[in-house]
Amino acid sequence: MSQSRYFLRAGKAEAEAVYEALDMAFEEHGSPVAISEIDEARGLFEVSAYFDAADAHAWEGTFAEAVGPALAGRIEREELPDKDWMADVLKALKPVRAGRFLVHGAHDRDKIAANDLSIEIEAGQAFGTGHHGTTAGCLTMIGEIAARRRPRNALDLGTGSAVLAIGLAKLARVPVLATDIDPVAVRVAKANVVANGVAPFVTSVTAVGFAAPGIRARAPFDLIVANILAGPLMRLAPQFARHLARRGDIVLSGILVSQRDAVLAAFRTQRLFHRRTLVIGDWVTLHLAR
Repeated sequence: MSQSRYFLRAGKAEAEAVYEALDMAFEEHGSPVAISEIDEARGLFEVSAYFDAADAHAWEGTFAEAVGPALAGRIEREELPDKDWMADVLKALKPVRAGRFLVHGAHDRDKIAANDLSIEIEAGQAFGTGHHGTTAGCLTMIGEIAARRRPRNALDLGTGSAVLAIGLAKLARVPVLATDIDPVAVRVAKANVVANGVAPFVTSVTAVGFAAPGIRARAPFDLIVANILAGPLMRLAPQFARHLARRGDIVLSGILVSQRDAVLAAFRTQRLFHRRTLVIGDWVTLHLAR
């Protein structure tokens, strides 16, 4: 049966609030509700609810009421043909290889080679499936750093779906603290950590920047990884320096090529110096050290 999709686009905080409201509004009806990031550079998200085309109009008012009057004017509708959308999504999400790491969904377990470090992440809530160039860049850089000097105590700041924390744990078999500002992301991260068999190594907690007792208790870190955005990275540069061990390493991404020099300058003032840049598409991954 064909479907109708009601959707709107908003910033992260607004979109997540709308997603929660729609999820509650349609919980009993069983209409699927989804949230996805559509423009990382602008921080733009899309929230959708799906209905059988025959009765979609009956739920239009409920959708608008859940969204609220401030955002109701942004609601759009599109008609979807009758097809297996999940099969299409899974088909599009091909495994991603970054050094020894292979990021994949359950449908691609047969692609794992003997020496691969497998990271299994399902397409779900919008906290990262590992298919973005910044994630591949971070995994590649982590592998290169660990090959020279194995970290003993690592922090994944802004962990999202915990791809990087899982990769670190599988590669180095060391304690990793994974933090995120969003408690929903932390719940997703915890589930992914368990599913990937690294729960003994990875601790996931909610934290705003470096402000969490768990971070203070486990610092200093000899490897800090942060795949967030350039603005927050530059603001947090003094905190990176404060929580990094002597001779420690930092891996940063979520940075556009055009933002590279500004980020490096912010960290240079903290006596954290550039070691290598990896470019993938429009994005860079940076390795810095004391």
